[in-house]
Amino acid sequence: MKALILWGEERSANLGVRALGAGTEAILRRIDPAVEVSRQGYGPGDAPVRIGSHRSQLRRLIRDTDGLTDWVRQFDLVLDTRAGDSFADIYGLQRLWTMNLMSEIVGRARVPIVYSPQTIGPFGTRRGRLLGRRALGTATAVMARDRRSAEVAAELRRPVELLTTDVVFALDQLVALKTHDILLNVSGLLWQPNPHVDHLGYRRFLSQLFQQVQRSGRHVTLLAHVIDSPDPDNDEPACREFADQVAEAGDDRPEILVPTSLDDVRAKIATAELVIGSRMHACLNALSLGVPAIPLAYSRKFAPLLEAIDGPDSIDLKRQSDSAIDRVLETMDDPKAPDRAGAVRDRAQELLEPVPRLLERVVA
Repeated sequence: MKALILWGEERSANLGVRALGAGTEAILRRIDPAVEVSRQGYGPGDAPVRIGSHRSQLRRLIRDTDGLTDWVRQFDLVLDTRAGDSFADIYGLQRLWTMNLMSEIVGRARVPIVYSPQTIGPFGTRRGRLLGRRALGTATAVMARDRRSAEVAAELRRPVELLTTDVVFALDQLVALKTHDILLNVSGLLWQPNPHVDHLGYRRFLSQLFQQVQRSGRHVTLLAHVIDSPDPDNDEPACREFADQVAEAGDDRPEILVPTSLDDVRAKIATAELVIGSRMHACLNALSLGVPAIPLAYSRKFAPLLEAIDGPDSIDLKRQSDSAIDRVLETMDDPKAPDRAGAVRDRAQELLEPVPRLLERVVA
């Protein structure tokens, strides 16, 4: 079997995107250990050309001059991850439109396309809802990773075939010595002006949280989960700026962990007693390894996914307050947290068990 994974590229600076690609591939290998997997996103990948902008995609639908449609025809199956949470209009209509056009190209190539477990919605605009309905209508099968996403699909008149969870829980387990106490993931997306939360409020919240955690006797190390790239929302500059602020306030400058790969970030997370993360996949990587996590949520993708796997309650960054910090302090000292994290991992793995069977039916 030959399979193409869209928007889960191995070289993405966003290690959550890499986790989606690797988890999807791990599930494919449960069906066919010898499966030939290709991956493609916006930039360089396995395709003969970059996907590029929506204008490039439109030209290909009119006339396939650069061979992308012919390249897609070689596959038995296409899995569209939508980068986990990009099947929505919260990141702008252009991203949604470009991804939709890639699914149209797959349809033109007459290859079955499956929407792998992901967040569907929100669609806050009429055009976004139309694009969402059109994309779902092209799919051979659709999987949601939370109940609210399944409801959105039904509202768009295309119910999902399967309600499951995030594919990060399909990745291999690691055993590591606990050499770090608390890893704090600082999000470059939220550190700068953004449409999700007040970035200055986010900075103040992290500063207050760091001070309170340190005063409680715990030790905090910073973690980048989107590594350095030309994209300004990567986590490395935010981690450095935050560390500088801590030092300027008179405290010791915290160590910063900068992973080099998905395997590396999972190995680093496995050494921690606890992860506090603003990137959802920093938390999901932790939980998939049985490491307790406290999610700092900036969108609705967090809560329903975590609820379905009996995961930890997230801290809503849109309601930053002293009580939110108190909740973190209470949660981080819970002696039952490791056992709960292990139970979350087991629950999530159970929810993924039907996924290979659905894919087998598609390619049969």
